[in-house]
Amino acid sequence: MPSTTVKAPQESAASLSHGLKQRHLSMIALGGVIGAGLFVGSGAGIAAAGPSIVLAYTLSGLLVMLVMRMLGEMSAAHPSSGSFSAHAERAIGPWAGFTAGWSFWVLLCTAVGLEGIGAAKIVTGWLPGTPEWAWVALFMLVFCGTNLTAVKNFGEFEFWFAALKVGAIVLFLVLGVLAVAGLLPGTDSPGTANLTGRGGFFPGGGEGLVVGLLASVFAYGGLETVTIAAAESEDPVRGVASAVRTAMWRIGLFYVGSMAVIVTLVPWDAKAVVEKGPYVAALDELGIPGAGPLMNVIVLIALLSAMNANVYGASRIAYSLVDRGLGPRVLGRVSGGAPRVAVLASSAFGFACVVLGYWRPDDVFSWLLNMIGAVVLVVWILVAVSHLRLRRSRSFPLLTWVALAGMTAILVLMAREPGTRVQLYATGGMTLALAVAGYARQKALPVATV
Repeated sequence: MPSTTVKAPQESAASLSHGLKQRHLSMIALGGVIGAGLFVGSGAGIAAAGPSIVLAYTLSGLLVMLVMRMLGEMSAAHPSSGSFSAHAERAIGPWAGFTAGWSFWVLLCTAVGLEGIGAAKIVTGWLPGTPEWAWVALFMLVFCGTNLTAVKNFGEFEFWFAALKVGAIVLFLVLGVLAVAGLLPGTDSPGTANLTGRGGFFPGGGEGLVVGLLASVFAYGGLETVTIAAAESEDPVRGVASAVRTAMWRIGLFYVGSMAVIVTLVPWDAKAVVEKGPYVAALDELGIPGAGPLMNVIVLIALLSAMNANVYGASRIAYSLVDRGLGPRVLGRVSGGAPRVAVLASSAFGFACVVLGYWRPDDVFSWLLNMIGAVVLVVWILVAVSHLRLRRSRSFPLLTWVALAGMTAILVLMAREPGTRVQLYATGGMTLALAVAGYARQKALPVATV
């Protein structure tokens, strides 16, 4: 355990309700795996890496599995709505918990704004002439309201959202596998033509694989929500362990499996992969009528689900930080079993991001996006370091060191790519500023008495 003379207030989640059931946690874990990043964002990765996107998602998926294994182990031992932030505080010190928690809060709140914009664009496509900002405001109000009530309402929303997404991805995989095997009526098996032709399996070479790898890493963001939610479940220890196991094997099925189906069915350099999205392009290739509108509905559900989950995650992270003496006390007020002030603050930040995107899309908003670009990696590194320090007296945690080596390699790759170098530097600047602020606050905390 770390040697520090600072005593941080220990989190007590007694004032939070425990209304999440095991089925809620399982579906929250699944819902975190299936997001708009998979349905839409994977198109850019395919365009850069070609068929090797399957390898990229496999490598980054293995890294995510290692991170979730570490996080699940620590969360089962010490369930907390602060999740990795609380673990970093215990293992490294309050400054690390402060840095991890508030950087992730900024990430989640900014993501809420982005998802609101994306969802509004889909709806205005169906209802042209309606103002985009009005739809964003409506979505924000709905999910802010959902999170202001008992946590079981959040759990029910996420349960059904995730059920719809899981159903959609399973149906896609079944149709895709049948088509690849030549068993789908009206279609012929494409064989390996799209995998070996058009430049081969690595058409973009090593550089293309790197771009695909970086894109895949950030598509996995959101899995951490289940360990945050565990603190409000009926059985936190059993619940988080089961939910993490569920999420881990689904990674291979949903991400890697669907990427393999897509690049087998559709030429990787087809314009539709980026313009329409890879899933729509694959369904169009199969000649399924109404594929575009259907996938738009699924993507809308994914975006709304992510908004709901991110408002929840941000509010709980903020509550935990305050409860541990690492944030303004006003955000720690709880009523009705929910940290309502933290919910309002998180929602307000998300809406402010939307306003920034409308007023200053070319500078302020893009700078904000760059600032959160590598936050997921910062959190994962702190998870790994926390796991190492909390397990120092046990057997040598080889897999944790392997995960750290993988994260270091990704940081090096980000520094080499012009498109991601800016994100790396901006996130680094924010992380340094938060670390300094966290250390200053740590010095101001009461000294432990033994």
